[in-house]
Amino acid sequence: MATQAEIGDLQPPAPPPAPGTDMTGICFRDQLWLNTYPLDRNLVFDYFAFSPFYDWSSNNEQLRSRSIHPLDLSQLSKMTGIEYMLNEVMEPHLFVIRKQRRDGPEKVTPMLTYYILDGSIYQAPQLCNVFASRIARATYHISKAFTTASSKLEKIGFVDGVNESVSSETKPVKEMIDFKEVKRVDHILGSLLRKLPPAPPPPPFPEGYVPPQTTETENTTEAQQPSESQLPPDPIVDQGPSKRVKYQ
Repeated sequence: MATQAEIGDLQPPAPPPAPGTDMTGICFRDQLWLNTYPLDRNLVFDYFAFSPFYDWSSNNEQLRSRSIHPLDLSQLSKMTGIEYMLNEVMEPHLFVIRKQRRDGPEKVTPMLTYYILDGSIYQAPQLCNVFASRIARATYHISKAFTTASSKLEKIGFVDGVNESVSSETKPVKEMIDFKEVKRVDHILGSLLRKLPPAPPPPPFPEGYVPPQTTETENTTEAQQPSESQLPPDPIVDQGPSKRVKYQ
């Protein structure tokens, strides 16, 4: 009689996840196949079919069973269902394969994208997952910055409380200014200011509107009025000593 542990060891391993699920965390590579066959546009699909990303119920597998090239577009356009297409090729380093659903000769719906980079097969993440990851990373850094700023503010408040309790004869504690940090903040603010669009011009005044006189114009008019009201200068005095009449 086999023990229960031996029966558990005889059970087959768990099957891989069904194609179409999130498999961005795994990678497939068959070094023996790569050492035997060249990786080009004619054999890349046969290599992709060995990976767990391949759906054996696709239209491409039906063409393979009939000894037809699995990427023959003239045959795939006549079928409906799930299929794979070779989207981009940069031999021998990069191959992009797109999984799509065909509902007609000219009607296809993209589903997933896979890429083969130097012999390793990956599933490309979806755009929504990329946005969610970037937003989560940005939120983490922003919360970390607020935590650092709040800790510094708490230290400043603690120093102010200590200074208030100390007598006026003692010198207050002064914090050193980090000029590198100031320059970094100025650089960030300047880059943000350059990215903003220029301010729009102010709207024109309505017809018939006369702007009020400013204080500068009033001061200039007041300064000009006493100068005009002054008496004319004495011609004898302005002639100077050299031009006065000499009496003998």
